[in-house]
Amino acid sequence: MTTTTITAAGSRRNKKIVVILGATGSGKSKLSVDLASRFFTSSEIINSDKIQVYSGLDITTNKIPLHERENVHHHLLGEFHPSDSHPEFTPSDFRSHGAATISRILSRQNLPIIAGGSNSFIYALLAEKFSPEIDVFSDSDSINSVFSKEVRYNCCFLWVDVSLPVLNQYLVKRVDDMLDSGMFEELAEFFNDPDSDSVSQSGLRKAIGVPEFERYFKIFKNKAVADVRNRVVYEEAVKAVKDNTCQLAQRQLEKILRLRDAAGWDLKRIDGYGSVQGEGGRHKGGGYLGKTGGGTEREDCEAVLDGVGFPPSSSSLVTIPLLSLGCYSFFPISFGR
Repeated sequence: MTTTTITAAGSRRNKKIVVILGATGSGKSKLSVDLASRFFTSSEIINSDKIQVYSGLDITTNKIPLHERENVHHHLLGEFHPSDSHPEFTPSDFRSHGAATISRILSRQNLPIIAGGSNSFIYALLAEKFSPEIDVFSDSDSINSVFSKEVRYNCCFLWVDVSLPVLNQYLVKRVDDMLDSGMFEELAEFFNDPDSDSVSQSGLRKAIGVPEFERYFKIFKNKAVADVRNRVVYEEAVKAVKDNTCQLAQRQLEKILRLRDAAGWDLKRIDGYGSVQGEGGRHKGGGYLGKTGGGTEREDCEAVLDGVGFPPSSSSLVTIPLLSLGCYSFFPISFGR
């Protein structure tokens, strides 16, 4: 390694970023927007969901709508337009594009917030040593030794965690809400496009909802759910979407635990119960930041977010209450104005 490379790596590790992890539906997008719009207003969000990077199928891929982004600049969200020569956005692509985006955000003196559920993308971006040929999330126990314990940036990791039984109930309801919002019609339009079977759509076709509904649209084309036979096949597809979404959440949780236990990354756990059980927010879930109340569970985030460049200031204390288990957890964050 050259002196220039060592210097560049050292400089990069001094760059401070926030990384929000969590299973699908746990409220990562909501938390990232709340932090960026209300408390760290010089922030920009980088999407780390490997399906949401693709342009198209906004409802099916559950991209956060424009009106819920609170004018916060989002990057790598629906920006990738695949082609036959470059059909899929890989972890290596995310490592290079994500790093370039972080550099641009930092050059504007803004705070990068990484948010998304694709832990393979997060690992690819942040690991000091990364090899695209090695799947560090393999089931093999021996693979733990190849995890990079060093990261390329000064990261504040926030892990939004919701117990799987509670999360699964929410995910089932979320699928119903997505269908009510036009997911079926969006998929009908997708399958009606002759290019939907092209190589360039191979990445987007991996989105949950596309393979599950493929049988329906092959049989009935873009017909609405009218008769009994249509309804049976439709309900089978809906059930498959719900089952596969819950299974995805389980896999994502397992990968997060690998990052914590095998890689040794310092993940600060946030109870996201309120984001899926409260009122308001995405798909009728709750929010994170805003109300006050009397909870028994408290975590001091001064030590957490002090690491992203907001040192404690006795003259300026901001308290962020987080809805938790029907009460409120308080995360006091001190920083200078």
